[in-house]
Amino acid sequence: MSGHVETVVLDTEGLSAWIAQDRKIAAMFQVFHSAGADFVVGANTIVEVGHARVNTARMRWALSRVRVEPVTEQAARAAAELLEAAGLHGHTYAIDATVAEMALRQPGPVVVLTSDIDDMARLCGDRVRLVGIRGRRGGASPGSSGGREVVVSRV
Repeated sequence: MSGHVETVVLDTEGLSAWIAQDRKIAAMFQVFHSAGADFVVGANTIVEVGHARVNTARMRWALSRVRVEPVTEQAARAAAELLEAAGLHGHTYAIDATVAEMALRQPGPVVVLTSDIDDMARLCGDRVRLVGIRGRRGGASPGSSGGREVVVSRV
């Protein structure tokens, strides 16, 4: 992951991995933070991450270190346009579309940390750099790799 990065956008899996203290993600975040990158999540990403098993204190800590972007009517309309342009529709893609819309309006260069490379590539095109997280859910202890693999998918 060479080159300057101004903004790092986290999708649900990116935020979840950070909350779970995934070692690989924590190391990547340290590199971006040391380079002065801003971290951003969408407000609706918080809804998707929050569940009974999440460490609420850790989630509050993580959210205190990122900028949370609201999903306004204008942002929702722009996300709907991205879905239409990509030939996607429905609730399956709704949060991905809002994450993509948010990423596209951030100061660049922008990296999106995502578990959904294919859909994000359709929504964002080549206007952001996608870093994929592939992983197994469950069974990970705090500080473990969590079974996730970081893959740089687009430069």
